[in-house]
Amino acid sequence: MRVSPVKRAFKYRFYPTDAQAAELSRTFGCVRKVYNTALTARTEAWARQERINYNQTSALLTEWKRTEELAYLSEVSSVPLQQTLRHLQTAFTHFFAKRAKYPKFKSRKKSKKSAEYTTSGFRFRGGRLTLAKMSEPLDIRWSRPLPQEAAPSTVTVSQDAAGRWFVSLLCEDPAVKPLTARDTAIGIDVGLTHLLTLSTGEKIANPRHERRDRARLAKAQRELSRKAKGDGTNRARARRKVAKVHARIADRRRDHLHKLTTRLVRDNQTLVIEDLTVRNMIKNRHLARAISDAAWAEFRNMLEYKAVWYGREVIVVDRFFPFSRLCSSCGALAGRMPLSVRTWTCESCATFHDRDVNAANTVLAAGLAASACGAGVRPQRRTPGGRSAVKQETPRREP
Repeated sequence: MRVSPVKRAFKYRFYPTDAQAAELSRTFGCVRKVYNTALTARTEAWARQERINYNQTSALLTEWKRTEELAYLSEVSSVPLQQTLRHLQTAFTHFFAKRAKYPKFKSRKKSKKSAEYTTSGFRFRGGRLTLAKMSEPLDIRWSRPLPQEAAPSTVTVSQDAAGRWFVSLLCEDPAVKPLTARDTAIGIDVGLTHLLTLSTGEKIANPRHERRDRARLAKAQRELSRKAKGDGTNRARARRKVAKVHARIADRRRDHLHKLTTRLVRDNQTLVIEDLTVRNMIKNRHLARAISDAAWAEFRNMLEYKAVWYGREVIVVDRFFPFSRLCSSCGALAGRMPLSVRTWTCESCATFHDRDVNAANTVLAAGLAASACGAGVRPQRRTPGGRSAVKQETPRREP
């Protein structure tokens, strides 16, 4: 039973004035400078076998503002600067816990431009948001209403590579509540020909968003390649054209995945998926483009947090289990099966299988079995003697 409402971020596009854009651009630069300077200080301290925590970097920030070289840090709001120090502390916490690599420096061109404001850094009244150091509220396009009587606890302003400005408001959403429990469970097999194949037999087509705009993207990239390298206006304009095409693709993909995951979570109590390492799979140069366009990792992330919101269960099963080759009817294991084989017939029970539907049914069975046996259960693929564990009942041939 959830005690408090779910905190949810509501993202909107806004159009700043010239003065607001200049102020935010200065803030982005100062945030990046503080992060990199603090990372340098912590790295140098680490080389001396010392540790610097957030409180010490916060004290260093005060000293940096008093120097002639970094005096410009006092011209922007101090709230985003303190927040970036907290983000650096979180990055080091994940590093020491071996959940992430060592923090990297933020690049002026490649890093995301963003600044985070807490309650002391903005004013939200009557549906109008005003940030610190600004006299006018932001011109926000309210594409959807905020929860009634919502009081944002955090506001994040960002600008993407396409030049679009966004503001994200973190609020408590009392409308997000657990749905009525259902007795349905579904297995999900992800793919490229079909984005998803469900254990019910339903196949969801792969929209291939990147392929639809590939010609437009290639044209924009050719124009960019012809521009002289540097910080020229023409190259920046060409780079922004490429970014706009990428943003168009990403927006379509994200919208499709949101609609898809919401439907699956609402209609099913238990959802079973395969634990895929997308980071390693995209190293295959023949399939990397298609796998990236399918966005399997983003699909899983959406599925998991929406399941938490609505009181559903997501079970992740071992990726090394031979789901495609295991008969969902009798449990017999077929021989080697290349990706070109889309249908096959079980030699033991003569059941005709669609490869993807069979894999989804096997994923569902493995997930329910693992759930019944307890967390951390991994299916055994082979017996100590080398035979498949699911074919132990099949007698061996006599010599």
